[in-house]
Amino acid sequence: MLILSIETSCDETAASVTRDGREVLSNAVYTQIAMHAEYGGVVPELASRKHIEKLCAVTDSALAQAGVQRRDIDAVAVTAAPGLIGALLTGLSFAKGAALSMGVPLVPVHHIKGHIAANYIAFPGLEPPFLCTVVSGGHTLFCDVRDYDDVHILGGTRDDAAGEAFDKVARVLGFPYPGGKELDRLARSADPQKPSLKLPRPGFPEAPLECSFSGLKTAVINLVHTANQKGEDFDRAILARSICEAVTDILISRTRLAAETLGYKKIALAGGVAANSFIREGFTELAAETGAELFLPPPALCGDNAAMIGCAGYYAYLAGTRGDLTQNAFATMSPEERF
Repeated sequence: MLILSIETSCDETAASVTRDGREVLSNAVYTQIAMHAEYGGVVPELASRKHIEKLCAVTDSALAQAGVQRRDIDAVAVTAAPGLIGALLTGLSFAKGAALSMGVPLVPVHHIKGHIAANYIAFPGLEPPFLCTVVSGGHTLFCDVRDYDDVHILGGTRDDAAGEAFDKVARVLGFPYPGGKELDRLARSADPQKPSLKLPRPGFPEAPLECSFSGLKTAVINLVHTANQKGEDFDRAILARSICEAVTDILISRTRLAAETLGYKKIALAGGVAANSFIREGFTELAAETGAELFLPPPALCGDNAAMIGCAGYYAYLAGTRGDLTQNAFATMSPEERF
């Protein structure tokens, strides 16, 4: 089964052709990073306009790369939630027109399920159930993946996501948007002989699988502002390493508890922030300590892309999910909900 998939939940205009939910025939992405870097973050209106400009070209590129014609497509999958509502609507409207013109079903896909499905592409032998920790720019979730289209949320952040904390700290340190990658690189340059800073790792005794990154972010920002006001120098690399370690510790402790609670021996990571080297290293160590099988998708599949939407769309199609011309997009929506 060939699926044409569209992803426009934020600032990446992406299209892909996948076969049977596992094989990627093409994965075209147009990134808007250069445009949004000028503003220090994504400007929703500009993102939506750029999607409209690029969707046709990106989709044509995906079809050409795959070596298929429109008549070969069996369904169109599209991200319908969650994300920037204007950006989502551009992709959804385009997908509706494409599905209608080709006479094939429209399959709305949840963005988080797409990130989880990136693991099926990277690891063809992976099957549910398993535990998946999702860390993206706007989400931090600990998910019980019971089946391909059945995801249960065990816990998550009560405020900022891990990616938001990284981006805001990176901005304070003077890095342009998106700063997460540069923050990781700076952290790796820290002197291994120097101790890390003591940063908060908030928790909730009554809800041990929930977390918070707002206090951690604020503590780092206050530290930088205080040093600047006093005219004092501080080791930027040590600070970067300290926040990477703190975020990793928070994620690892919840993931360990969730795996023990579920009795799972398969742990996966997903989302753009899963490309962070400290997080990947921490999960590798966790798997070694617990004897769990670890699934870490390559960085290229961690960020937003349409191939993961095509994979998730295949399993959503098998589960009977269909959209029509009245299908709406949703800025917020739990992966536990159905379209």
